[in-house]
Amino acid sequence: MNPIYAFNGQVAFVTGASSGMGLATSRAFAEAGASVMLVDINQEALDKAVAELTAAGRRVAGTRCDVADEEQVAAAVAQTVSAFGRLDMAFNNAGIQIPPVDAAEETFEAFDRVNAVNLRGVWACMKHQLHQMRKQGSGAIVNCSSLGGLVGLPGRASYHASKHGVIGLTRSAALEYAPRGVRINAVCPGPVETPMVDAMIAKGEFVMEEAVRDQPIKRLGTADEIASAVLWLCSPGASLVVGVALPVDGGYTAR
Repeated sequence: MNPIYAFNGQVAFVTGASSGMGLATSRAFAEAGASVMLVDINQEALDKAVAELTAAGRRVAGTRCDVADEEQVAAAVAQTVSAFGRLDMAFNNAGIQIPPVDAAEETFEAFDRVNAVNLRGVWACMKHQLHQMRKQGSGAIVNCSSLGGLVGLPGRASYHASKHGVIGLTRSAALEYAPRGVRINAVCPGPVETPMVDAMIAKGEFVMEEAVRDQPIKRLGTADEIASAVLWLCSPGASLVVGVALPVDGGYTAR
């Protein structure tokens, strides 16, 4: 049974919000009473997600944004504050995968793209969220790293570099902003049943049997399980948790 959170009167900002972990977290924030700004690059999927939550009686809005573009990020955060009056919680979740490749064969374009979204995108979101939160003297930010931010795997050098970078970014900013009333942490999901993973399976870039074999819990995670971790990190129950890279990985990194 999941804890019950009371986020009434609070405002959440979620990137990559139209599907997978982002949608599950947006839904969970909204069900807990928060107003939620859903942010995504896919306008059609974003419109569908906003319509779903609005139909359920939730207070939400959506804005299209490419997190690799800082100007778009700044505008999305400003739109959130304009629409809802403040910003209390953020889940910087937007990210991409790239096909596995020998480190000696990696292209500049692939390295640059994955880091532009996964690392620079988190940096830009956190930067502009902090502009608002430091005015308020309060807030909680959760950045999405990965199991790939804690370990290495062959063929994943550039992706893992981006996710390791998110943890360094999180820890340093957390130390800087904890005295100002803003808590910053990261989640590090293991393999999770999401549309991104489904697409990787279809392309032969992810083998379900191997992933399950390597998981002590013997299954993949769910998007709702990641959402639960994010909500806890944003809640008063995690008031002493600062600068943590929390594995939510079924025990993979405990081996």
